[in-house]
Amino acid sequence: MGERVIGIGGIFFKARDPERLRAWYRDHLGLPVDEWGGVYFDGHTGSPAGRQAGTVWSVVPEDTDYFRPSTAPFMINYRVESLDEALAALRAEGCPVDDRIESSEFGRFGWAFDPEGNRLELWEPPPTAGRSSE
Repeated sequence: MGERVIGIGGIFFKARDPERLRAWYRDHLGLPVDEWGGVYFDGHTGSPAGRQAGTVWSVVPEDTDYFRPSTAPFMINYRVESLDEALAALRAEGCPVDDRIESSEFGRFGWAFDPEGNRLELWEPPPTAGRSSE
C-alpha cells in the first residue's frame, strides 16, 4: 500500500476573533497571511543557516503540563533562525514571553503566548543539515 501519510498538510485551530489573531501572527511572527486567511509554507525551502526543516507530529498525554499555563489542547512549534532575536522582538512588541529557554541536542526552545492565551513554542534547530541516527 505504501505510505498513507507523508507529512503535516496543515494546522487548523479555532479562534474567538480570527481576524485579530491572524493579524497578531502576521505582525509578531512574520507569517505571510494570505487573503484566504492562512499561510502556505513551501516544504522545499531550506533554512539559510542550514538548519533542520522537518516537522514533528506528536500526541501527548492529556494531563501534560507542557502547554501550561495555556488550557488549549494543542501547541504549535514554529522554527526560527534565531531564538534570541525572535524572543527579543516579541518582548519589544509587548507580547507575553516565557523567561525560560531550554537547550538540548535538538536545539533551543522558547515560548510565548498569542492574544487568546495559546502557548506557542519557538524552536531554533541545531545548525546541522541532517538528523543523527537513533
